[in-house]
Amino acid sequence: MKHLPKLFLLLFLCACETDRTNRNPYLQEIGFRFDINLNLPLYSPLTNTGSAVPIDNPGVGTRGVFVINTGFNQFRAFEASCPNHEPNSCSTMELSGQVVTCSCEDYQYSLFTGQMLNRPNDGNRYFDMLEYRANYSGNIVVISN
Repeated sequence: MKHLPKLFLLLFLCACETDRTNRNPYLQEIGFRFDINLNLPLYSPLTNTGSAVPIDNPGVGTRGVFVINTGFNQFRAFEASCPNHEPNSCSTMELSGQVVTCSCEDYQYSLFTGQMLNRPNDGNRYFDMLEYRANYSGNIVVISN
């Protein structure tokens, strides 16, 4: 019985996850908060399911954020910089409907899932979009990291 506390400590330490392999090496995860007022004309498209808007305000994400209304008052927000290379002159993605495209390599991503749609089958590791928190309350969507 006297070894029981040591056993619990050992199990606790073994259960802690230290593997950070899912971390995207190209994008820094910076802290920010931005409130989107859906009553404003600029953001009113987000009142419709499936509509997305880019937000390119300074300090919001690395290169801005894309926000989409996924239905039932649920919103998702993703980094606007392509997740598969360091930010550069062509890495800010362009919005077309519910898909964003990186002009560097024409990688495409779904705003509903954040997943890469045209992942090359070359054995290399590719990252999906970096997602931020999106909380809806009243007519305000708060995106943050």
